[in-house]
Amino acid sequence: MSGRLNEFMETETVSSDSGIQSLSSAMQMLEMPQCKMKLGQDESLNYAHSLIEIPDSETAVQPQKPFSQFRPFDKSNSSMFYMENAILPPMAGPSNLIDPVHEYVLLPNDDEASEKEILYEFKKEVFCFAASCMNSRTNGTIHFGVDRLSVREEIGQVVGQKISSFRDYNQAFESSFGEFFEEQHVDTARMCIRVPHFIQVRHRDGTTSDRWVIEVDVVPVYSQTLDTIFYTQLGIMAADESQHCKTECLFIRDGQPSTNIIEDPNPRVTQNKLKGLTDKVKSWATARKSADERCENRIFQGNQGQRLKQLVTRGKDAFDSYLQVIVVTDKCHPSQLEFMDFLKEMRLFAVLEFDPESDVNGTCSFYRKDCVANLHFPNMYTAQDSMSTIIGKLNLYKHTSWIFCNGRLNEENEADKPLTPSEWIKRRSGEVSSMVTWLCNPELISRDKLLVIFVLHSAVTEISSPILETFCAMYRSLEGAENMLCLCRDSDVFNDWKHLVEIRCQEEITNKCIYELSLNEISSTIKKLKEPKTRSSQRYLPSTGSSSVLLAKKDEELMTVLDILCENECENTEIETNESFQEFKKKTEEDFYRGGQVTWWNFYLSEIENSLPFIQRDKYNELYELIVPVGVTTSQCAMINLFHHPGCGGTTLAMHVLWNLRRKFRCAVVKNNKATNNDIAVQVINLLTYGRQSQPGNTPVLLLVDNWDDVEDLKLCLLSVSREKNQQSNLMVVILNCERTQFPEESSRNSRIPNVFITNKLSSKEQKLFSAKLQQLENDHEKPDTFYAFMIMTNNFSETYIANVVSNTVKDLDATSPQGKLFSFLALLNTFVNGSYISLSLCEELVGIKNPLWKQETLDEKMDPYSSLLITFTVEEHGTYQAVRFLHQMIAQKCLDILKQDHGVSLSDMVMDILACDTVYKSCMGKDFLYQNIQSMLVTRHRKEQGGDKNTQFSPLIEKINEEEGSEKIKIVLEKATERFDRSATLPQALARHFYLNEKDFNSALHWAMVAQSKNPNSYIADTVGQVYKSQLKKYIDDSGNPTPEVLKECLIVGSKAVKAFQYSQELAKKDEQMDPFEMHHIKRSKSYNTSGYVGEMEVMIVLLDNIKGLTSFQANKLEEDKMRQFLKGHISANQLHLDHSNTTAGQFVAVLTEHERFLASFKPKLKEIFTFFENYFTYLRQRSQEREAADERNKKKLSELFRKYIEIFSSSEEEKASEKAKNPKLSLHQEVMDQMNYLEMKRVDSFAGLLQCLTEKTAKEMEFVLNKWKFIFENTPSRSGTTLNFILANIVMHCIKPSSKLVKRYEELVDLLDKELQKEGTRSTLTEMYYLSMLLMWPAKDRKLESTPTYKDISTYVMSAKKSFHRRFSHLIPARSAIAHFFLGNSSGLKRIVPKVKLDRILAQVYKQDSCSSQSSQPRNVHRLWQSGTAWKEPDVQKELLRVKGRSENGEIYINYGGNLKMLVRPAYLGDIRTGYSREDVFFYLGFTMEGPVAYDVQYENDK
Repeated sequence: MSGRLNEFMETETVSSDSGIQSLSSAMQMLEMPQCKMKLGQDESLNYAHSLIEIPDSETAVQPQKPFSQFRPFDKSNSSMFYMENAILPPMAGPSNLIDPVHEYVLLPNDDEASEKEILYEFKKEVFCFAASCMNSRTNGTIHFGVDRLSVREEIGQVVGQKISSFRDYNQAFESSFGEFFEEQHVDTARMCIRVPHFIQVRHRDGTTSDRWVIEVDVVPVYSQTLDTIFYTQLGIMAADESQHCKTECLFIRDGQPSTNIIEDPNPRVTQNKLKGLTDKVKSWATARKSADERCENRIFQGNQGQRLKQLVTRGKDAFDSYLQVIVVTDKCHPSQLEFMDFLKEMRLFAVLEFDPESDVNGTCSFYRKDCVANLHFPNMYTAQDSMSTIIGKLNLYKHTSWIFCNGRLNEENEADKPLTPSEWIKRRSGEVSSMVTWLCNPELISRDKLLVIFVLHSAVTEISSPILETFCAMYRSLEGAENMLCLCRDSDVFNDWKHLVEIRCQEEITNKCIYELSLNEISSTIKKLKEPKTRSSQRYLPSTGSSSVLLAKKDEELMTVLDILCENECENTEIETNESFQEFKKKTEEDFYRGGQVTWWNFYLSEIENSLPFIQRDKYNELYELIVPVGVTTSQCAMINLFHHPGCGGTTLAMHVLWNLRRKFRCAVVKNNKATNNDIAVQVINLLTYGRQSQPGNTPVLLLVDNWDDVEDLKLCLLSVSREKNQQSNLMVVILNCERTQFPEESSRNSRIPNVFITNKLSSKEQKLFSAKLQQLENDHEKPDTFYAFMIMTNNFSETYIANVVSNTVKDLDATSPQGKLFSFLALLNTFVNGSYISLSLCEELVGIKNPLWKQETLDEKMDPYSSLLITFTVEEHGTYQAVRFLHQMIAQKCLDILKQDHGVSLSDMVMDILACDTVYKSCMGKDFLYQNIQSMLVTRHRKEQGGDKNTQFSPLIEKINEEEGSEKIKIVLEKATERFDRSATLPQALARHFYLNEKDFNSALHWAMVAQSKNPNSYIADTVGQVYKSQLKKYIDDSGNPTPEVLKECLIVGSKAVKAFQYSQELAKKDEQMDPFEMHHIKRSKSYNTSGYVGEMEVMIVLLDNIKGLTSFQANKLEEDKMRQFLKGHISANQLHLDHSNTTAGQFVAVLTEHERFLASFKPKLKEIFTFFENYFTYLRQRSQEREAADERNKKKLSELFRKYIEIFSSSEEEKASEKAKNPKLSLHQEVMDQMNYLEMKRVDSFAGLLQCLTEKTAKEMEFVLNKWKFIFENTPSRSGTTLNFILANIVMHCIKPSSKLVKRYEELVDLLDKELQKEGTRSTLTEMYYLSMLLMWPAKDRKLESTPTYKDISTYVMSAKKSFHRRFSHLIPARSAIAHFFLGNSSGLKRIVPKVKLDRILAQVYKQDSCSSQSSQPRNVHRLWQSGTAWKEPDVQKELLRVKGRSENGEIYINYGGNLKMLVRPAYLGDIRTGYSREDVFFYLGFTMEGPVAYDVQYENDK
């Protein structure tokens, strides 16, 4: 049967589907007493062949039961479990005396016998069996807890015994030798009979039961037993122990059972049996002696230790630290857990766990004592989310993922409970197979960096075993077993595993298996292969009072996004005492000076004896002194920028400062640029508070971020998180942002944040330091002249030097070869995209390196000699992997030039090559980042606010192609890119821009713009659609010269389409994100609100108005011009324009204008609406990002120009005004009011926001003129809320500019006017400005007593109304902008207590000028810094102006209580100003007023005074 069975099973190999094979017919055969398993006994194989001949019903039941291996004979501390209901082979007689015989016994249960009776039965069975083995000289094991399933065949079925006390059984065993053996044989019996083994029984679903199998081994070696015959004394229990009697027995193994040959009551029969026994025993003893000698002479010559080393290291000397390991394991015996510690030394990516109790008492629990592991289930990896989303959610790469593939016992959800193998096949195998496919994706882990280890603690004997199915899924996904290693408990486990894998996969895996080494040996061997540690085993953080705190390894692992610089970094490490230290030192220096990222070791090595100090750049002290004094600031989070050219040592300078401040600050570097600001903030605050309990004060954190997109948002996140930590220290975090820019000096000038800049020019002092360092490198290294990054700086970034190096290196380059292609790809990316790279595994594939797993050929060898210009480095974004780039951006740029000049390869050729190369777009590590970089070099434009020298229309690469090759090549390149990245919206958008800007092909432009919009309908794409129409409109007008009616009609049609597109963009701007979700979803950008739709709509309307106003048919005289203006204002219809009926052309124009009259009539109100929007946008709100304020200034200039044109078009001439008055003298007053309003509109002071701007833009005389206008309007128009509010504000502004002005109404009059408006409008109005004025005028006086007027008592309600109204109007702008406080509460009363911020700015500017004698041009920026740092509030002249208000912190908020029920919520200006813990304490602060409500500044706790 065995042969036929194997033949059938071999046809069931691994298939390509995702689930488990049906195998139904095979399973019926395989689930018979599955005796193909090699048990080490010949009789078990004979039994397997005999099964087919057993006809009775009793045996027919057996094929449904699984079978099991025996525990390895005479092995202690074995990691062994028995499966419930598992079948054990039949009992048999002695064979070769060495292979043990087996006997099965099922002891009575507690309800069937007393404990004493059970123990006696146990002793009796043990010693009777032991005596039979000793007399027959055969090894043997007796199994308790195993039922005899078949009387005929003596098959065993594991049932298990309930055991109340192991000690009772052991004591019963130890104390009974003398009871059963003759005194002279007791010692021999003790030597031959082993102590009991207790083996736990496991349920079919993998969980442990409360039952045990007890096993006792008997080893009657010849040296102990000689020729002795062993009699036993068998007691017969009686109710009365005094009557206890014994009978002599002589047991031998006669076939299957133990037989007492002297039990026959007939003496003659007994005598006959004893006659030949002496000779038999001598014969058995002789056979035993020979068998023992054969065992002793057997020399074990295994080489599995060496094989293990090769499989783990892939032929290297040490374990690769970049290797990602996936472990698949089953239940580990508790005694073996300590030897699973080798897992803690590996970069463990995931563990596929088949022990449902592992998190409680198994491998998982053991691992998590020292390391971080997240507990997962397979279905968490098969969701519809993208790979990057799943990576982020599950924290992959950062922490080990412990995946319970057969559920968890302690899980409440039934769907995640453990299953039996048959149920697992049906219900869980599919999701495990899908998960394995996901885990083996090369985009997740490169194949050459993946090792899958199967740890088999128990035998796998079933063809449908879950762990075998997982192996098959791995085999399919990895296309073989090349990446696998199997650690088997022993040779028996290996034989079963090998056999099943051969059947399922047709794969011989012996050379992938370790089965002759113990787990202890395996663990020690692997740990020994680890490279010497380069980090101290005990790492310390600086703490208060010059103390230190031990940073636990597990706690550091939890701070996944931070590279923490400890006090004792690089000290007392294994590597420094290792013989390989000098080699490590050389390589560390070589990597850095060639162009690699600086490491902490570089600074440490420069401080050891006989080394020159690390080169200190000129700007070092300036940066150092900028950071250290920050410790006395009142700001809880300070920001400092370091602007630098790419490749000029900016990040190195920053890290040098961190290194020297590591004992004053808790220093850390953000190592994952894909981390969110909130994640970083949480971990930074954890670092800040680490090791501190409730003690006041912390050692501040110095955090280095590299080219961070939104530092200010990070600051806000830090302050927000700190509120949850009850921080009381002044300074918490200093953020040092290294900002790469081509114009560091200009960026420094424009930045409002304290900063330092360095350029790619060395001072003479720096050049001397570099020259001295070069001499040392020449002494310590063989070829320091190839340290090109260092040499570029030593030669002061000389382009001549770089040109010579590159020319000499690449003179023999074949640009068409695979090496040449890779070279051009890297040159292209590194030139046009800062920080770009290609993963090492992809580079190897591109140049045709085969079998990278064993590294028989390296990339350096394949790319030689060009590899001297490249460097391999480590990337830690989504996972840790190696990548390749040029040593320096200037080298990449020069290589690009040589490829173009010497090899005739154009930029467009290179771009087309990289777009056409399918290998680039195969799954690999870093694929998303590579895709993003390729697209970025095609679409990302330079913008001034992002450090560019100008605002470009296209990416620098596209503009370069246009300059060198013409626009046709751009079209070809972008069309190919759109085809390659077919889900991208930004590429068709760029193509649309090319068509309308470069080629004026508006049909093609519109097609591609609509394609982009279909892929991602956001406001930026919609704006591009509008821009296409706008450009088409301008082209029509430019080409037409003197427009015809037909051209005008076409212009109006196109213009209306443009306006609709821009209006759609405005709608989308309220809800969309700036970035394309496909390729930019994981890139951080500071939040911004897209206003381009508003600007575009205005531009189209102004262009159309200009065109219509300039029609010659309506410029015959002033009257016609005025009529056209009246028409455009909507005062007359188009039909009233036509005066000369003989002018056919004029009539045609009128017909066109009539057709579009409604559209044209909307222009003036719509333009006014947009100008008002922008006035509010810039006046009520400011950018959350200070660095974006420069962009605001540019937009304001553009709007001013549009407004100028708007006024030119719509302002009435004097003739027009006279004509209107002559027609209707009764309207003269109304006309005068309108004239005044038109004047105010022209001066941009006709709105609330415009009047607020007067605080900074108007002189006293100008403001009096404005106030007079508003007074006339107010007094001569029906009561309108807007007019009244503007008039009140005009008075307040006038008072702020010139308090002595006679025009200003009394405070009480203004309050009365406002009160009337409040009563009329109520508390649910959208007039945010009205509630804002209520705060300015009706805020309770400093004596905290309310005036009698009921209005004052409603101030709390008005404050809430202000907030609600503000959010209804501006909620879509809040993520990008925050409300501005134009006024503060002052010390005086009446209007004098309204203190404008501009007044405080002037005080600070004067103080700053006196203190520093700084130039006038820098004052605004320096004043801004005083506000940002909090220093402004400490200035006595500022304090003299303002009233410090008393409030109370409650539940994390600030309230002001003015007696009675008047309790007002005040928002703190800075989140970190309020402590957490919901402490109720008195606080003092200055009060500012924004449209959103009152704001508390400089919050001080009373107890801190």
